Amino acid sequence: MRPIHVSVLAAMAAAILPAQEETPDKRLRNATDTLHEIMATPDRSIPQGLLDRAQCVVVVPDMKKAAFVVGGEYGRGFALCRTAGRWSAPAPIRLAGGSFGLQLGGDSTDIVLLAMNERGMQRLLSDKFKIGADVSAAAGPVGRDTSASTDVLMNAEMLSWSRTRGLFAGAALNGTVVEHDDGETRKLYGREMNNHAILAGEVRTPEPARILTKEMDEIAPFSSADRMKH
Repeated sequence: MRPIHVSVLAAMAAAILPAQEETPDKRLRNATDTLHEIMATPDRSIPQGLLDRAQCVVVVPDMKKAAFVVGGEYGRGFALCRTAGRWSAPAPIRLAGGSFGLQLGGDSTDIVLLAMNERGMQRLLSDKFKIGADVSAAAGPVGRDTSASTDVLMNAEMLSWSRTRGLFAGAALNGTVVEHDDGETRKLYGREMNNHAILAGEVRTPEPARILTKEMDEIAPFSSADRMKH
């Protein structure tokens, strides 16, 4: 069997999974709720120290696992980066990945990624990259384990987590493609633009997206020193 490119998987999943074609406003609310719920229980959340040090955050609510001849995953969400003493406007992104073989069921999973250094952030500023090939990633620790947080920080440019049926844990996402979502960008911003323009702080946050930037301000606020550096 010839390999099927992940972009083809994304197109197939988009056609098969109409629930993914909800409005940007609803997806922004879902992304905000996902972050709020994950961080509401400190012992079972992203360690606060990692969140405070992250350069960028990606949240993909309700990533779907499709069941057809080729099993695949497809999701849409948003990335935000630290810039000019504040969180940037959200940049719409897509996640797509696949594995061969029959798969049953259609579970949905929430995905969170943190870019922990300059290289990880630069990958998000581009319009497409592959986890594991273009950027190193590791399953993130959960809770208050600061020693584990230090260990994973030393080796990974990105950390990743997933939440399925209420269970939140580190997740390995090697092989997943992250790319700019042109269609969602046009809906949210009214025109075409790339990830760099949005995540570098070159555009204002549209009103529907303020719910997500406000949540980020609450769970990972900038310190006075951070604001002075910018």
